Amino acid sequence: MKRRELLGWLGLLASGVPWPAWSGEAPALMLSNVYRPGVRLADYWLSEKYDGLRGFWNGRQLLTRGGEVVVAPDWFTAGWPAEPMDGELWVGRGRFEEALSTVRRQTPKDYDWRRVRFMVFDLPAHPGLFSERIRAYQTLVRQLNRPWVQAVAQQRVHSHAELMERLDRLVKAGGEGLMLHRGDSLYSAERNDDLLKVKTHEDAEARVLQHLAGQGRHTGRMGALLVETPDGVQFRLGTGFTDAQRDHPPAVGEWVTYRFRGLNASGVPRFASFLRPRPDAQP
Repeated sequence: MKRRELLGWLGLLASGVPWPAWSGEAPALMLSNVYRPGVRLADYWLSEKYDGLRGFWNGRQLLTRGGEVVVAPDWFTAGWPAEPMDGELWVGRGRFEEALSTVRRQTPKDYDWRRVRFMVFDLPAHPGLFSERIRAYQTLVRQLNRPWVQAVAQQRVHSHAELMERLDRLVKAGGEGLMLHRGDSLYSAERNDDLLKVKTHEDAEARVLQHLAGQGRHTGRMGALLVETPDGVQFRLGTGFTDAQRDHPPAVGEWVTYRFRGLNASGVPRFASFLRPRPDAQP
């Protein structure tokens, strides 16, 4: 989204026209590329990459990145501002499955939601650069004064070596990875280098096409998934599953996240391994 388009959205918001996601459309979110050495790190802010589910508050409803309404207890979003907030619904490091189970439930359990935090990392409708939006969302969260709504901390990093050292320390502590956000960027609803994810491995998403029967000790249950990337590349995903996931695999049509180590000459991910289901995905 260019500056002129952004200002157009702001005009719609000011006029009282509902934000598009209210009608069930997927929200227009800023998406990340993958970090590669050589990026001018002095231009970026650094934060933790939280392993939860993307949450988008459109000023009225809390949505997933796919546009589904999150059925949270009334108290969770009571008093939230009319200004849209972009963030992560997070339970804690290494607890993605718990967050997924809580957020997907259509009848919310109060006890489970008490553990959820909405980690705010941007304000999509704010017209300023990211360095300005940091101060704005920190102020907004402070004024909101809800313990379960937290502002994501942003820091500077000065070299690739320092970045890798921080990544290593975070992963050893149970974290998923880091995010780099260009300080002089507007909120742009597209995938570009204004936002970069920094992880020890590459990951991506693919849609389940078929359950492939298992053999040997997996006879009688799923042995692998036939999946397809958003670019149309199909491949078998056969490792990384627990026994419970093989007994109850992700449904055909559902999206999953997988790890891999680069691509071969035909574009198929190398050493692909299942990581987690991604029912909120909107590639």
